[in-house]
Amino acid sequence: MIDRDPEVSDASWIVAGGRPSGAGDPLNVPPVPASNFLLDDDGGGASYARGDATPTWTALEMVLGGLEGADAVTFSSGMAAIGAVFELLPVGAHVTIPADCYQGVAGVVADGETRGRWTADRVATDDTDGWLAAAADTDLLWIETPSNPLLLVGDLGAVAAAGRRPGSLLVVDNTFATPLNQRPLDVGADISIQSTTKFIGGHSDLLGGVATTRDPNLLSRLRQIRTLYGATPGALESYLALRGVRTLAVRLAQSQASANVLARRLSAHQAVERVRYPGLPSDPGHALASAQLGGFGSIVTFDVAGGIGPANRVCARLRLIHHATSLGGVESTIERRASIPGQEHLPPGLLRLSVGIETVDDLWADLDRALAD
Repeated sequence: MIDRDPEVSDASWIVAGGRPSGAGDPLNVPPVPASNFLLDDDGGGASYARGDATPTWTALEMVLGGLEGADAVTFSSGMAAIGAVFELLPVGAHVTIPADCYQGVAGVVADGETRGRWTADRVATDDTDGWLAAAADTDLLWIETPSNPLLLVGDLGAVAAAGRRPGSLLVVDNTFATPLNQRPLDVGADISIQSTTKFIGGHSDLLGGVATTRDPNLLSRLRQIRTLYGATPGALESYLALRGVRTLAVRLAQSQASANVLARRLSAHQAVERVRYPGLPSDPGHALASAQLGGFGSIVTFDVAGGIGPANRVCARLRLIHHATSLGGVESTIERRASIPGQEHLPPGLLRLSVGIETVDDLWADLDRALAD
């Protein structure tokens, strides 16, 4: 369970995870690349890292759990964290996921359906009535809000308050929002999932995932699954994620402020057909996002007029913004999502832009030039 330091307030958990206790101690928790540990005569203490953790990932879990007022279980990747949650389900379970869903989750669900592991339904993220209807008759409600990549906003409060099947789980993929903009456990979610590869790490140099929960039984099961299936985080990756999360607040503030500016400028550009960003007053999810989120995030998606060809040319012309997958790094990245296997149903000219911490006017100059005829 959560081991709170009485000298560190909730607002200061970003500096938690281990502090120097004496002169000469390092300020930051170092990477501890250990697989096994000396045993004591009583059989206590750590013995083997796959089940007993290391000081590095223990520190990371303290910080990530503190950000959500919960206990955290870190994993070797976001998909490993996702897989552990689905492993909680009994054979023959029924799951409900968003129609606009991270393709990794969609792939896990489709694979499980093929093998008879579970059955599944898909509901639009912003279809509140659909989620309320599903809640009474499903074993897992998996909500991703804002969604990837259409940035649809789901009503977490309404879904969490709905009558659910006893023993069912409400799980929220909180990767896009981060715990600084949204705390799903506060409104009644059972588990909050994040890819630490993205905003938590923030530097495009690691793979990782985390599940947080306030339920002791779920915490125990998630740790057990991690141990059984060997999905433990590496020492270096844990160290990099711990380093990254300490600057999350300043990185997110900069990137989402720039995203707001770019979304507004893109909306007025003649080469852009549509912009999706919940911070825009014209966005269908704006009112709900304003009430539910602490900030609108740093992901902007927009449709380039003319479809595939013009969209690909924009990606090729950019010089400051990187044509690359993933998101949440200090550098801005962009990609045409319909080119990704499993995402072919998306608008062909849709580009997903992850706004980094570069100067916003430099980013705009790069986009404006790339969009020019």
